[in-house]
Amino acid sequence: MTIPDKMKALLLVDDGYSTERSDARLDSMAAYVHLGEIDVPKPGPSQVLLKVSLASINPSDVMFVKGLYGQPRHRGQPAGFEGVGIVAAAGDSPEAQRLVGQRVAFATGLSNWGSWAEYAIAEAAVCIPVIDSVKDADAAAMIVNPLTALAMFGIVREEGEKAFLLTAGASQLCKLMMGVARDEGYRPIAIVRRDDQIEMLKQAGAAHVLNETAPDFSQKLQEVMRAEQPRIFLDAVTGPLAGQIFNAMPKGARWIVYGRLDTATTPIPEPGQLIFMRKRIEGFWLTEWMRKSSLETKIATIREAQMRFADGRWATDINAVVPLEDAIAMVPAEHAKPNGKVFIRP
Repeated sequence: MTIPDKMKALLLVDDGYSTERSDARLDSMAAYVHLGEIDVPKPGPSQVLLKVSLASINPSDVMFVKGLYGQPRHRGQPAGFEGVGIVAAAGDSPEAQRLVGQRVAFATGLSNWGSWAEYAIAEAAVCIPVIDSVKDADAAAMIVNPLTALAMFGIVREEGEKAFLLTAGASQLCKLMMGVARDEGYRPIAIVRRDDQIEMLKQAGAAHVLNETAPDFSQKLQEVMRAEQPRIFLDAVTGPLAGQIFNAMPKGARWIVYGRLDTATTPIPEPGQLIFMRKRIEGFWLTEWMRKSSLETKIATIREAQMRFADGRWATDINAVVPLEDAIAMVPAEHAKPNGKVFIRP
């Protein structure tokens, strides 16, 4: 494969972190990235250079370009955490060299050479060779959502409770998790913001779907809590809603935060529950899970994710595939549409 000297990419406008509060809505791309041309990067010893086929846009990407994610921005570097592509070149390590020419799902991690570009850099250790029967759209969204869904469902499975709670219930991640739960006889309780999402999520595997904006939400929440007694709460939202849900949960509840779609202050209405009801609050970050999990666990999780996409049990809901050159103009409107993902094609 001939590698050019220059490439087009969506480059970060700002450095570091932002002090302004915001959420995962994306009203403008131009405020955070611009289309530019830069040198194609060289992979380090343990890294690979990928010719990007398709790059995904996740809530974590939006929070990152806004300067509100858990790692700093670097002005002039490409954004984008995840994608699929062909390994065009590799560093000297055997792990990197054996990937040359392969189609892989990848996460850019801390490389600062993101996937919203014609070429990207990733550590060989976080590249997943993709089987032929997995589509590019599924492969481009293979890591952030699917592996998080399987890893967090593992927490539910270990806890031994059949019922568990999910905020942002209509997200791609939650729909993937509900499919696994349905297959294994678990009972997800999904929290959403619109009535038109209720039937869709019941078909996806939810035992209950509650609309947080409904006048009777508090009553319905209490009824479901009494009936199901869920002790695991997987929360992508935080804010007042999460505090209300945690307060209504039974003894021994675990509130696991993996996102912050609501940047409002998150209350704990009854802190005494942490003492007398043995409730816990903790965080989940896929990067940390990958770091701490055994090789056997990671291989099994990756294999399951691929097979679920390959055999049709999972599928990525797509709102739009946007050309790189048109992303700044087109992405905000497409990203605002519910129930599907937006991809960038270089």
